Amino acid sequence: MQFVDDLKARAVRGGFARLCGQVANLALRIISMAVLARLLDPEDFGLVAMATVVTGVYGLFTTAGLSSATVQQATITDQQVSTLFWINIGVGIALAAMCAASAPALVAFYHEPRLFWVTIATGAGFVINAAGVQHSALLQRQLSYVTLTAVELLCQVGSTVVAVCMALAGLGYWALVAATIVSPAIGTGCMWLATGWIPGPPRWGRGTLPMLRFGGVFTLNGLVVYVAYNFEKVLLGRFWGADALGVYGRAYQLVSIPAENLNAAIGGVAFSALARLQHDPGRLRSYFLKGYSLVISLTIPTTISCALFSKDIVLILLGPKWLEAAAIFRFLAPTVLIFGMINPLSWLLLAVGRQGRSLAIALVIAPLVISAYLIGLPYGPRGVAIAYSAAMTFWLIPHLAWCAHGTAISLADLLLIVVRPLLSGIVAALLAFVVQTQLDEWGTPAVRLLLEGGVMLSIYCLMLLLVMGQGAFYLDLFHALRSSSMSDRTASLG
Repeated sequence: MQFVDDLKARAVRGGFARLCGQVANLALRIISMAVLARLLDPEDFGLVAMATVVTGVYGLFTTAGLSSATVQQATITDQQVSTLFWINIGVGIALAAMCAASAPALVAFYHEPRLFWVTIATGAGFVINAAGVQHSALLQRQLSYVTLTAVELLCQVGSTVVAVCMALAGLGYWALVAATIVSPAIGTGCMWLATGWIPGPPRWGRGTLPMLRFGGVFTLNGLVVYVAYNFEKVLLGRFWGADALGVYGRAYQLVSIPAENLNAAIGGVAFSALARLQHDPGRLRSYFLKGYSLVISLTIPTTISCALFSKDIVLILLGPKWLEAAAIFRFLAPTVLIFGMINPLSWLLLAVGRQGRSLAIALVIAPLVISAYLIGLPYGPRGVAIAYSAAMTFWLIPHLAWCAHGTAISLADLLLIVVRPLLSGIVAALLAFVVQTQLDEWGTPAVRLLLEGGVMLSIYCLMLLLVMGQGAFYLDLFHALRSSSMSDRTASLG
């Protein structure tokens, strides 16, 4: 009961820690991307992306949805967690074997012999990652996001250092492969140390079966979504080659990093907190809408800025040889904006046990976006990016309505939250565009981006906080965070 009473303080504290951590993580990822983009060639990234399209599918099964099942349960025993741990280990070993078995098929499909050992090496990460799944879930259940954030930063730093050192040593694409193995190795080791939990022998019980069903549906949903959102990379690699895929992949990653980090910062905390409130609709609605408002108000200006300043961003972060990625970067921005609006709805559906609806939605999205890829494919990476964004824009309102139906949240609630930051972003973008046309090619890309971005951010904040009346919301959030910090200090002194 004490845990539920302290939920707001834990959620605010955890959310703030995650947000700060993701800002640091974002900076590290951008630095890593900028450095590696200059040390490696587009072909190196494209080669690894060819393997990742398949190994990424396998990666969806590493947790088998069982980490989310552990977090979602109202109560859980040590025996159940131990059983899930050994299931995760078995799945990890099976996935490593599947990587080895898939290597010849990838070589034949892409006509690229170097993929053989890349695919086999990537498989080692699955076993390592599986060993830390339940330890991470236990920390999430406790809303120990300060610890989780510290671990993630260590993983990012470690993998970045290894990748850069190997790239400097002239090892090419192997630098990227090594990073995918080093990161889970550091993470799993830290999770074991942080929890101090040692799994016991597996024991089957009636309480385990519902968790397996939840995990199965969750994993199937993730598989469908992954295939839908990555199939264009298979098509581009097969029909346009490693260079085209490398450029598209860098543009996609660059434009999606801010939104992904933001969703990761708040999403995990929101899911854990909402799962504790699944039987309290009033508090669940209040918590969700506040979290959704925060995500949307940060996602919209970030994504609009990416579209507006795409050329300078690419020149600064990737360098002149990646200039082709600027147009793709701009065309993909609407897709990432839509993701920022619809992805948080998964927190709600999973927290209240409606994973079946989430799967049904994924089964509708998949053919929609795959059809868009096929329409844009003859026109290359740009055509695919435009078609992708058009399909996701078309899908936005139906998605919001379907997710909200029958829950404590209404479509009107969601639209009211979206419209204020969206209008603020549009006004800020128009004024920033005027400044952009006046500056033209003046100065360096960094100076232009600083000036234009400063105008965009200033106008957006003025519009959102004053004109749209959102200042009270952020003031309340600040007071909640301050109260949480004061409570921590009082408890430590006591």
